Amino acid sequence: MLKSARKQETDPEGRMPLVEHLRELRNRLAKGLLGIVVVTIVAAFFYKEIIEVFTDPVLKAVGCESSFAELSKKEDGTCARIVLNGLITPFTLALKVSLMAGLALSSPLWLYQLWAFVAPGLHKHEKKYSLAFVGAGFPLFLAGGFFAYKTLPTMSRVLLEFSPADLDNQLPLDELLDLITRMVVVFGLSFELPLLLVMLNLGGVITGKRMLGWWRGMIMGITLFAALATPSTDPVSMLMLAVPIWALYFVATAIALLNDRRKARIAAAGPADDEASDLDLTPEDIGEIEPVSSTRSLPSQANSDRDRLNGYDDIT
Repeated sequence: MLKSARKQETDPEGRMPLVEHLRELRNRLAKGLLGIVVVTIVAAFFYKEIIEVFTDPVLKAVGCESSFAELSKKEDGTCARIVLNGLITPFTLALKVSLMAGLALSSPLWLYQLWAFVAPGLHKHEKKYSLAFVGAGFPLFLAGGFFAYKTLPTMSRVLLEFSPADLDNQLPLDELLDLITRMVVVFGLSFELPLLLVMLNLGGVITGKRMLGWWRGMIMGITLFAALATPSTDPVSMLMLAVPIWALYFVATAIALLNDRRKARIAAAGPADDEASDLDLTPEDIGEIEPVSSTRSLPSQANSDRDRLNGYDDIT
């Protein structure tokens, strides 16, 4: 009985005092940070394997299997070796790789904590759109990162072809990992563009017809973006980024056109039997005010005062 008396009734609309909001935020942040720390500690035991996952494709494409003296005698001797500079660089690199792996692998946990904190304040349709955005956005980001991972060997081979003859190519591992991380993030975010356009269409900001009219400018803009985002100058890496975004853009346009057609069909059908029709609250001009004459049935204020006075005199 004592425990039940102390329990506070939960507001069905998710409302709570500011102190409760802060306490809820603290608990969600603690759980998210705890998950990141645990996954980071586990990833620290496998950081060498994680580095090999990203560096092996580059080494297979431009790795030096023989000495630089032997390679200088060959016509095609362009290659590179991955190196570390400094005494404490291996330790700081291990911390950096472990933390990045912890953030990436624990993302489902801390994203859920963020969603659990925000969701009670959203309406039903807002929750539906948010879940759809997260459910489609995460796979699209992974797809963009996968394309970046696949372009690394070709990009490395083309970039090293600019090296003068008889010169050694050494790639600092920390700089190489920074470049790989930037490419994965850029490719992943670029794959989110079609999803953003679909969400704007669902919100009524843009129409599918307007998106279809943008196709020439979008193709040119996506091509220029792919050319700037890929460090190499070869067209293969650029097309590997541009072509999937082109396809996703036209898929997003088709979804927007179908959504606009669905909205038009619902608007033409009118509201259902159990739905109220939309009210037109647009203000209109009421025109001239017609004068209204007073009727004889309503006594004037002066007559009412005289009657009350006469009645009082009659009583006295």
